[in-house]
Amino acid sequence: MRYALAAAVLLMVAGCGAMESAEYYWQSASGQLDLVARAKPISEVIADTSDAALKRRLQRVQAMRAFASTDLALPDNASYTRYTDLDRPFVVWNVFATPELSLQSRQWCFPVAGCVSYRGYFREEDAKAEADRLRVAGDDVAVSGVPAYSTLGYFDDPVLSTFVRWPEPEVARMIFHELAHQVVYVKDDSTFNESFAVAVEEAGLDRWLKAAGDAGLEQYRARSVKQRTAFRELTRQARAELSAIYASTATDDEKRARKAQVLAAMREGYERAKAGEPGLAGYERWFAGYAGGGANNASLASTSLYSAQVPAFRALLAEEHGDMARFYERVKALAAMRKPERTAVLRKLGGEP
Repeated sequence: MRYALAAAVLLMVAGCGAMESAEYYWQSASGQLDLVARAKPISEVIADTSDAALKRRLQRVQAMRAFASTDLALPDNASYTRYTDLDRPFVVWNVFATPELSLQSRQWCFPVAGCVSYRGYFREEDAKAEADRLRVAGDDVAVSGVPAYSTLGYFDDPVLSTFVRWPEPEVARMIFHELAHQVVYVKDDSTFNESFAVAVEEAGLDRWLKAAGDAGLEQYRARSVKQRTAFRELTRQARAELSAIYASTATDDEKRARKAQVLAAMREGYERAKAGEPGLAGYERWFAGYAGGGANNASLASTSLYSAQVPAFRALLAEEHGDMARFYERVKALAAMRKPERTAVLRKLGGEP
């Protein structure tokens, strides 16, 4: 019962919503309880499993977990020391929504986690039902499967089957990212929280791979960085163009026409980039959009959460000469500021306007 009540109150889970209905409370609590009930100590899974690949990967996860605390100054606790095997490809599904002519994400709020830019569901059909409701109301919507989430240290977050078999650099990224949320979390500022965690995962992965000394993993990372950079530039440019259009004095019909042109140009740019870098095909589902409707304001807004302020956090870490503990103290000082002041500082450091 303690876990159920905590989950119902805390579920920033990957999109804590407005929590206005008992049904949403229940799916949040029962979903978190399911993860807790299924979790087993990684050491036991390693000893008991006949899956050699899983055994090897979990041994690497144990090394990642220790590295996160000793080399990245991330919390030293029981998170990611247990393993949960799920029977689905994602742990939750996030719903994003924006007005038709705006990149401003809809917000869902509750007392502990504050307002966030997405709403999460443990069942895909529930997420789709919410997305359909918002779309009928006139919003642009996007639905994204989420392989992991952080409960900010309120629970011992487990390693999940939804990401454990990914390439090793991606698993390391995931663990470092989610642990970063336990260091700093700011209510009502999803972009700050996610961009900070991305900056930590990037720095952590650099150090993890350097320590591993594996040329194959370094090559994988180089390809991955190239692909992420290409995707981020395509979406950054589209966001900038759309922001200017929506802020203009054009009529709504003119804005709709220009919006369609920008989205079409972004898609064409993706096809050209994909021809030169086949690995970009991994973004095909994102460009297809919810229910095949194509990328839209909501999907673009979702990407900005994870990229808009990353350059600023990179610059901040560089100012601290890579010292993670001092970097976290700087970030905590930013977190204590009012949002407009914090955003202004990050903008000067290189964040998007």
